[in-house]
Amino acid sequence: MTESTTRRGAGTAGAPAASPEPPAGPFLVVGLGNPGPGYAGNRHNVGAMVLAELAARAGVKLSPGKGPRARSASGDGRLAGRRVVLAQPGTYMNESGSPVKGLLDYHSIDPTCLVVVHDELDLDFEVVRLKRGGGEGGHNGLRSISRSTGTRDYLRVRVGIGRPPGRQDPADFVLKDFSATERKTLDLLVGEAADAVELLLEKGLEAAQNVVHPRR
Repeated sequence: MTESTTRRGAGTAGAPAASPEPPAGPFLVVGLGNPGPGYAGNRHNVGAMVLAELAARAGVKLSPGKGPRARSASGDGRLAGRRVVLAQPGTYMNESGSPVKGLLDYHSIDPTCLVVVHDELDLDFEVVRLKRGGGEGGHNGLRSISRSTGTRDYLRVRVGIGRPPGRQDPADFVLKDFSATERKTLDLLVGEAADAVELLLEKGLEAAQNVVHPRR
């Protein structure tokens, strides 16, 4: 499934089918980023920023676990009426897959109930989009998760950071802090992305897309 938001039911003369109910959960919601204060304000860490906002909203304290949970900071709670595990991998971005797989296995969560919040170069700054599956678009965190879980069929909350100016290397661009101009509205972007995660959990993918995508 990609970003398509309309399904046709057989024998309904082309009438749109009702949006499917979201799974009961629990869901694993992961915010991607690199560990340590030196990376905290980077564009590549906007997923981790959104995860921190969600944890604050849910009153969930993120802490390291043991065994399969040792490579993440995570916590259990409820968000948008759903049971959730909120987590931020403690590894560098390109090794995100192993801690995510460990959490899925520990909590017996199917990858279809995995929600990954990540930065997206191919969307303008301040744009948020939702989808399930598809390619990784060169994103090392997504590539690692797909490889470790053996599937691309998980939910993504794509937080736009825009393309680098001129000939700047995208790898350098994502590891720079947001600009002074961007920081003026960064809190709004993080809040909108957190809202999108809550809508996704509450209403399911298609219904949430219908709310989030027309905004811009």
